[in-house]
Amino acid sequence: MTDGRVDGVQCARSLLDDATARLAAARARDEALGEYVEPKPVLGIRRDPTIRSLGRVWRVGALLLGSSPETAGQVWATGSITRVTEAGRSQFVSVSAEVRRAYRAAAAKGHFAPGDTVNHSVTPIPLDATLVGADTALFVRDDEPRVRWSATAGTDVPLADYLADRVGLLVDPPPGATD
Repeated sequence: MTDGRVDGVQCARSLLDDATARLAAARARDEALGEYVEPKPVLGIRRDPTIRSLGRVWRVGALLLGSSPETAGQVWATGSITRVTEAGRSQFVSVSAEVRRAYRAAAAKGHFAPGDTVNHSVTPIPLDATLVGADTALFVRDDEPRVRWSATAGTDVPLADYLADRVGLLVDPPPGATD
């Protein structure tokens, strides 16, 4: 008899591998994955924060699936998302607007292409026995991999159904979605 935990985790890996293969075959649009870095001062001189590139991912709702050699086979829970545009001047409209402006400036310093979408402040999800009963976006319950929008969301759906729906939208978007 096999261990249900291993079966659930193996099923999750298999479903995620199939999803990434389908996305790669369709040449679905991917996005950048980055890490927000605040450099230490050098000789007392403060340097501006930057977002360092970690590779490319497909955003599949609440999950990010690795799409480049650096990220292949890995999964993250979606964190913050920043579009690479000119940061603009500080206008002190609101704290949240200034935070978004600072992230745009950090992404621009990270040498991402203008207009690219950068995912950062993400949470890695290990594809191992820790998925069983985990309080992450992806978890295994009753030997079945499941996904929820966030670690605090009360409802969840089977990973197979979730990926079929989300990957289907990326591979074959409805008319008008990309126009």
